[in-house]
Amino acid sequence: MSNALKDKNSEIISKRWALALMELALEDSNISKTDILDDLREISNTIDSSEELSNVINNPSVSTEEKQVVLCKLFQNNIMPIVYNFIFALNLKKRVYLISDIAKEFEKEMDRINNIKHVHVTSAIELDANKKEEIKDKIAAKLNSKIAVDWGTDNEIIAGLIFNIDEVVIDNSVKHKLDDLSKSIMR
Repeated sequence: MSNALKDKNSEIISKRWALALMELALEDSNISKTDILDDLREISNTIDSSEELSNVINNPSVSTEEKQVVLCKLFQNNIMPIVYNFIFALNLKKRVYLISDIAKEFEKEMDRINNIKHVHVTSAIELDANKKEEIKDKIAAKLNSKIAVDWGTDNEIIAGLIFNIDEVVIDNSVKHKLDDLSKSIMR
């Protein structure tokens, strides 16, 4: 199986598990979705930070029961019961290796529910705080969403802004306009 196909399958599987966890979390309004995400990240970071632990979790020759003992010792008293039970279910289905991807998908689902869009804005120069706030407010109004902005600079764009909104790029830079003009002149 190609890596691209494996990655796509992992993404689909991770999304399903994240959605299932979110459905469980939404059944009880007292459960903090942010705390669940924090626990998922803690588990992921713990596994990723230890080569030995990562090898145990990702080794198919280590039994599900042995992995459960390790997970229990590490996390049972340190994470929310809903997340512990979720990890237990992941282990039974031999999917603990997906925990990092599941955390990312869970965060995306939280953002979708909370109507938060992630936007990367690139400018030719560093913008001051007032200009950033003005741009952020305009984007939020256009998208009718809450906005989480990541700011960047690239002096090669000459002037203007490049917006990357949920993987859609809107290039309003002078460099892009000059490139377009050059292409039309060549025709």
